[in-house]
Amino acid sequence: MKILSPTAILGYGFPEESFALGLQRKPDVIAVDAGSSDPGPYYLGAGVSFTDRSAVMRDLTIILKAARDLDIPVLVGSAGGCGASPHLAWTLDIVKEVCVSIGYHAKIAAIDADVPRSSVLDALSKGTLTGVIPEQEAAEKAIAESTYIVGQMGEEPLMAALESGARVVVAGRCYDPAVFAALPILQGFDRGLALHLGKILECAAIAALPGSGSDCMLGTLAADHFVLEPTSPNRVCTVTSVAAHTLYEKSDPYMLPGPGGHLDLTETRFEQLDARRVKVSGSRFVPSDGYRIKLEGARRVGYRTVSIAGVRDPVFISRIDEILAGVRARVVDNFSHVAADAYSLMFHVYGKNAVMGALEPVRNPAPHELGIVIEAVAQTQDLANTICSFTRSTALHFGYEGRVSTAGNLAFPYSPSDFKGGEVYEFSLYHLLEVADPTSLFPIRTFVVGDAP
Repeated sequence: MKILSPTAILGYGFPEESFALGLQRKPDVIAVDAGSSDPGPYYLGAGVSFTDRSAVMRDLTIILKAARDLDIPVLVGSAGGCGASPHLAWTLDIVKEVCVSIGYHAKIAAIDADVPRSSVLDALSKGTLTGVIPEQEAAEKAIAESTYIVGQMGEEPLMAALESGARVVVAGRCYDPAVFAALPILQGFDRGLALHLGKILECAAIAALPGSGSDCMLGTLAADHFVLEPTSPNRVCTVTSVAAHTLYEKSDPYMLPGPGGHLDLTETRFEQLDARRVKVSGSRFVPSDGYRIKLEGARRVGYRTVSIAGVRDPVFISRIDEILAGVRARVVDNFSHVAADAYSLMFHVYGKNAVMGALEPVRNPAPHELGIVIEAVAQTQDLANTICSFTRSTALHFGYEGRVSTAGNLAFPYSPSDFKGGEVYEFSLYHLLEVADPTSLFPIRTFVVGDAP
């Protein structure tokens, strides 16, 4: 079975030439991951996509035309970036528009991934909700305040959708390899090999050299192995690139957990077949004692305002920690009438530990300039604006020993200098929910769209 992965995330694009070369290999299915939690909790909490509609429409138009012409299924996972109900609806709207525009009369399956708060709270009380990190306990308040909670479905709901006759499957939040593994497992291929192949294909050509998340990868699955090759002639797969991507975003090199069990890679072999292809064998799926679905939730914690400034005064730079501590103390004093938990104030000093914070190994840098991001998060946008504005003006004219110019300490690249960031979210759930049936949380809706031929 041949599986074509066009791009690492739907909407990230891919060269049409590479895609056409992939189609020449007569794939049996086109599958694409559309989401990730990497962009942070905002997109899940707010119910909006982190990809652009026109970019997703471009990708889907090319993909669905190919699926129509080759009469093969298309599977999309983690629709809209986060896979909650508004993300799924957003993606389905694009799919319908594309199908009508290209005259594709197709049966569509939509798989919801939203988990009701009441069900999560019930699981919490029954002890069937556990942290991905064992000591990470779920909080009842955080669950109740979550705007959206989704479960990462495994391959079983996708297989059920394909069995219903759907030619286009658009799913809410998915375990990343699931959309690639669903059809092979349904047709009797080894589950471990199919999921391992899916784990690599979900990032498309990132597993090639040079790596790219915006180019295509073809996976060919056999009874006891699979083969990976980029469709672009300008890229190659090597043992190192494929093995390295197997470990991508994983804490254990041999055990890769997922819904219903884990991949055991202790006997996995990577072999270079030729200059561009790698063969992988020996991967096994080990079922777990009970079936668990990973939940993701996000809740609103306030509103954000930021201001960006630059500093080039060497005296200011040498005393940066002392100055910012003084500015913070002045803010606290001025707003002593405001509850301490009503706002938070953060300084991100680029050029001095802004990226790694306390983990930064370079302890005493000597930069000639610094970039300061002042961030205020508060219970209301007005309060966030006020805190940020006062902090900015205080830092601008803060006096310090050795100061020469009193006109101002900071250089602002923008006017107005303060940016209202709007709602701020945090992840409220990253937990495992035990279920009796892998499909019970994920209802399937089917409908037909497009002009009849």
